Amino acid sequence: MSLGDHLDELRYRLVRMIAGLVAGVLICVIPIFGHRLMRLLTAPYKDAMEESGLTPKFIAIQPAEQFLVYLKTCLVFGLLLSAPWFFYQIWAFVTSGLYKRERKFVYAVAPASAILFVAGAIFFMVMIAPLALKFFITFNTGVDYIEFSSTLQNYVHLVLSLSLIFGLAFQMPIAVVFAERMGLVSIEAMANARKMVILGLVVVAAVVTPPDVISQIALAIPLYILFEGSLVVCRILRKKKAK
Repeated sequence: MSLGDHLDELRYRLVRMIAGLVAGVLICVIPIFGHRLMRLLTAPYKDAMEESGLTPKFIAIQPAEQFLVYLKTCLVFGLLLSAPWFFYQIWAFVTSGLYKRERKFVYAVAPASAILFVAGAIFFMVMIAPLALKFFITFNTGVDYIEFSSTLQNYVHLVLSLSLIFGLAFQMPIAVVFAERMGLVSIEAMANARKMVILGLVVVAAVVTPPDVISQIALAIPLYILFEGSLVVCRILRKKKAK
């Protein structure tokens, strides 16, 4: 394809991605779904406060804060809902620059990419967020007259941002397998570079998460497990190709 054809293909895929995202957001905006999503999002905070013997309460400072937070929540969950369609369009654009034999791999990668993205976001909301919040809320500073409360906007922004970060970070196995299948790096080279990989994952986790040990470890450990899993997948694909 020429440069102009690639630009036309990019525009075509972007329009379809935006349309799918809008459809997902419109579904989440419906109160019967949106209210449940808000309760799901704030459940870790509520549980952590109650387990600490505190009354769960959010503070809304600005008049439009609740409305804007509701829209932001629907936007992120709309992205999660439309993730299969969203990632399919991304990989469909990638296939336009690949040979026919390489496109078969991409067709398998697209659903896996969407599944990993959603799994990463849910992993943070369900597993990591409750642990991190409980730690922060119950942390003893030695001062007994501190009353803890959080604004709705700050809490939702933190949880949604980290959910997206975890979802994007869980794309690492796709990048590893894709690079190996395209011949950009070998399995042996990645296996021999484990120490550097661990260091890199720790650094990345420290940069993209808040400055606390829990979030950093909670992201670095799953990423390393996914890295080892991607090496196993690469070896399986190599054996199948050899046969």
